Amino acid sequence: MNERIKEVLIKHWGYTHFRPLQEDIILSVMQRKDVLALMPTGGGKSLCFQVPAMLMEGVCIVVTPLIALMKDQVEKLKSKNIKAEAIFSGLSRFQIELSYNHCVHQKIKFLYVSPERLLTDEFIEMIKQTRISLIVVDEAHCISQWGYDFRPPYLQIAAIREYLTGVSVLALTATATVEVAQDIRKNLQFKNEVVYQAGFERNNLAYRVLHEENKFDRLLKLIQEFPGTSLIYVRNRRKTMETASFLRKNQISADFYHAGLDNKTRDIKQWQWTTGKIKVMVATNAFGMGIDKADVRLVIHLDIPDSPEAYFQETGRAGRDEKPAFAYLLWDDTDVEQSENNFQLSFPEISFIKSVYKALGNYFQIPVGAGRDIPFDFDLNAFSQNFNLNHLLVYNALNILEKEGFVRITDAEKSSSQLMICMQQNDLYRFQVENPYYDKFVKLLLRTYGGLFTWYVVIYEAQLAKYTNIPEKIIVEMLKKLDLMRVVSYLPAKEKPQFVFTQNRIDEKNISFSPETYAIRKQKAHERMLAMMQFVTTENKCRSRFLLTWFGQLHSLRCGLCDVCLQRNKLEISNVEFDAVMEVIKAHLIEMPQNKDDLISNFETKDEPKALSVLQWLIENGKVKENEANLCVWYK
Repeated sequence: MNERIKEVLIKHWGYTHFRPLQEDIILSVMQRKDVLALMPTGGGKSLCFQVPAMLMEGVCIVVTPLIALMKDQVEKLKSKNIKAEAIFSGLSRFQIELSYNHCVHQKIKFLYVSPERLLTDEFIEMIKQTRISLIVVDEAHCISQWGYDFRPPYLQIAAIREYLTGVSVLALTATATVEVAQDIRKNLQFKNEVVYQAGFERNNLAYRVLHEENKFDRLLKLIQEFPGTSLIYVRNRRKTMETASFLRKNQISADFYHAGLDNKTRDIKQWQWTTGKIKVMVATNAFGMGIDKADVRLVIHLDIPDSPEAYFQETGRAGRDEKPAFAYLLWDDTDVEQSENNFQLSFPEISFIKSVYKALGNYFQIPVGAGRDIPFDFDLNAFSQNFNLNHLLVYNALNILEKEGFVRITDAEKSSSQLMICMQQNDLYRFQVENPYYDKFVKLLLRTYGGLFTWYVVIYEAQLAKYTNIPEKIIVEMLKKLDLMRVVSYLPAKEKPQFVFTQNRIDEKNISFSPETYAIRKQKAHERMLAMMQFVTTENKCRSRFLLTWFGQLHSLRCGLCDVCLQRNKLEISNVEFDAVMEVIKAHLIEMPQNKDDLISNFETKDEPKALSVLQWLIENGKVKENEANLCVWYK
């Protein structure tokens, strides 16, 4: 078995060795076990299902909420001559039916689907007729209401298992607390199960948190200090442009990236940064998917992230080549207040969310009981202004509606138009004979683009206009008419974000939001926000240990690299000695407050200098405080 999986690894991916845990996970999958794999960002999760699926008969179903990930992985698999397709809201009904047909007839190895697709009648009918090799649940933390990105449609995954007897599940996530990991296994109905957890330590990554009144000054110094590639995260689109502009004015090669850019522009920007033509990328959290750059030396956050999970994932993009890398978080006093405000706006009232849903139906003139999978160009600003609604509240309401599985808002899906011929060759020939007006145009399409009978092909209307000396507008009209006659399926380029009802519109009164569940989700989000506040403001706990403790690794060693550890290192006392002295000081002070001299006298003469250094550090970092009587008090 081991030799077979290594042969696949070498043949399709060109690697000669697996990373830690990959081979163990693959072998467990091949043994038809239910597997939960907790692996950090950049740990090679995709190979854990792609390799075994190549050796198993049938189609591998991959569930993920991230359309960008679907498209990225499908393209990568196709580049290796592995047949893969993706289904998500916004595709034409013909595209969806064609992919299902390919599954039934075993013409593909991988089908990527969004979670809201799973319990549709068409999907259920497809899996009943298809040999399924494996169900993969990516971003598996989304199935837990305790997780930072809970998506109720993920709870539907277990329901399809009744149709797939003997098919195992592989759940993958990079960010799961102990509580979330237990919830994943429960909600996916794991039976013959095994759990693999890679260590979350990043021994080459130094976390540094700096309180700065002038962030841009410090930012410039850091960028100038580190010669390698850098990545800067900010909260909103405006700040990406402002920060990149500031860096360029200071002769730093920088650019900006956010979800509001068109698809082609984003691809160009990411390519320039990945290939080193741009040194610094300033981005929102939209930048991350598909990044495969190992030599990022520096990640800087200019705003406090919403959760330890988000922070850990974003900083994890530094130093994947295992060489020294740094993660700086710059904050000021206003950031703490801003984080609280952002949290409150992130959870609009349920009544407001329902009113936004109703407004969407009216805006696109979709009656109750209709509208599923019909894509519309969507401008969030125009929509908010049309109904005189707060832009940020609307954004967060849409985010919740999307996570609940009612709607989907996507970036521009394509930078080019696509075309496929729907007819069989004999039927097409008959159509050409009966419709001489279209005969030359169809022949031109067949000469210009190959593969039109098997799948969608990228086409360029301007190119066809040049070949025919016909205005591009007329070319588009001809393609649309051929589409109406079901000769072809024509998908014009979409340069704007797309809105889709993922199910037929329902009366907003029937939208089910449990107030109790919503309150729990809000409470958990508040706890994550407070954890980030504690992470930022603490001056006495190793940054790495703080994060590892959050993810359930309770017995890690201090990293020795973060700003807190560097201060302790100046004491020239080993970690073991420091902890031993601190425990003695803590025990005495919990019993009763003491002055410094009495406290130090509890140590042997030879240890008094070390004890004094540790005590001074504890005072400077807020663990020990002196009261009005100059007595030392242990501060919890």
